[in-house]
Amino acid sequence: MRRNTFPENLSQNKGLPIRIVTPEFGRISPESAVQYGSAERLPYYFFLFVLHGNSREVIDGETIEVGENELFFALPHQIRQLASGGHDADYYKLGFDDECLSRLPKNFPFLLNPLNRQKIGLSPDVALRIWNTFKILNELLRTADTDPELILAYLNSLLTEINTAYFALHKKHARGSLDTFLGFKLFVEDHLTDQPAITEIAEKLAVSTDCLYRVVKQQSGFSPKEFITDRLITEARRRIYYNQNTSVKELAFELGFNDPGYFSRLFKKVTGKTVVGFYQDLSL
Repeated sequence: MRRNTFPENLSQNKGLPIRIVTPEFGRISPESAVQYGSAERLPYYFFLFVLHGNSREVIDGETIEVGENELFFALPHQIRQLASGGHDADYYKLGFDDECLSRLPKNFPFLLNPLNRQKIGLSPDVALRIWNTFKILNELLRTADTDPELILAYLNSLLTEINTAYFALHKKHARGSLDTFLGFKLFVEDHLTDQPAITEIAEKLAVSTDCLYRVVKQQSGFSPKEFITDRLITEARRRIYYNQNTSVKELAFELGFNDPGYFSRLFKKVTGKTVVGFYQDLSL
C-alpha cells in the first residue's frame, strides 16, 4: 500500500485522503491557513477547474492564469504559492494523494506530465462533463462517512476525462514514442539525484541513445541531458523555497553534484540568478 501523505486534518472522508473546495464549501478558516504559510511543497495532487471567470495559480515560481473551461493541476513536491486574494470564478478545487490513486483500477499517464503542461483547455462538452463529475464528488464529500468506493468511482471517471483531454492535441505522436518518453521521465524522477548517464537510461529502456535523444527532443523540446539539468535546477529551486537554511554546498551535495562551484554556475546559467541571489529574493 502506498503511504498516505495527505494532511489528516484536511480529509473530508473517513476512509479516503481527499478534499474538495468550492466558493461555498470546504474552504479552511483564515486561522487554519496560517499554519501552512504563504507557500507549501505539495504532498498531494492538486486540481483547479474553472467553469466561468478566471483564477490564478503560482507553481514553482511561475504564474499561470486559469480561465473559462480550463483545468490546472499540480503534482506532489511542486511548490504552490497560496492565493493571497479570492477567485473571480466558479471553480472546484480537489486534492488527494497516492493512497487514492492506488485504489483506482488503472494508471493515468498525464500525472507524469510528460508534455510539461500544467493547464488543459477543455471543449464546452468535456468541461460540462467534468463540472458535473466535480459536482457529484462535492455532494459525496459533504458527508464524512460516504462509502469510499462511491467516491473512487467518480474520481476514476474524472481522471479518465482529464487524461483524455491532456493528450487530445498530441495524437500525432506515436504511442510507442510517448511510452518511451514516459519511461524516460519516470526513470529520471526515480534516480534524479544519482544523475544517471544517458547511455544508462537508454539501456534500461531498451532503446538506442539516438532513439532516446529523438524521442525526448520531440516530446519535450529538450535533449535528454538538458531535460535532466532543467529538472535538477527545478528541484533545487523547490528545495531552496522549502528550506531556506540549507547552504549552497549542502544543496549541491543533496542533488548529486560533487562540485558546488559547478552547481552554482549551472544554476545561474539556467535561472539567470545565483543561488545566493535566489535565497535573497525569497527573504524579501
